[in-house]
Amino acid sequence: MDKEKKQAAIEKLTDTQYKVTQKNGTEPPFQNEYWDFKGEGIYVDIVSGKPLFSSLDKFDSGCGWPSFTKPLEDEEVVEKKDFSHFMIRTEVRSKEADSHLGHVFDDGPRDTGGLRYCINSAAIRFIPKEKLEEEGYGEFSSLFMKE
Repeated sequence: MDKEKKQAAIEKLTDTQYKVTQKNGTEPPFQNEYWDFKGEGIYVDIVSGKPLFSSLDKFDSGCGWPSFTKPLEDEEVVEKKDFSHFMIRTEVRSKEADSHLGHVFDDGPRDTGGLRYCINSAAIRFIPKEKLEEEGYGEFSSLFMKE
């Protein structure tokens, strides 16, 4: 993502989206768009549009933020040590736009690897399965085809 495109995308962010993605903020639990959202589709980076997570890997962790067992494409998510707030955590950022997404914890479902990607709704945009082709994410349509 070139600098001009990134800057243009950042200028379109809401105050909350900016605080979360650019200033490493966190939105309130249970008061964000996707914490209990059940739609089928994918979640993309609000800044770059890169695919990050799938509804197929989303689960209710009870934490108040959208939780996923794994990224849609591992190479699009970067993990970094986070020593803020007197804790040691693993921060999750988008590779392309370097947006702060949230954190990954090891208290997720054991049968899917045990990870919980706890993601701020303000850092992602949902693309419904019916609009994947139209919005340029057609390669992910097959994930939602019934056998």
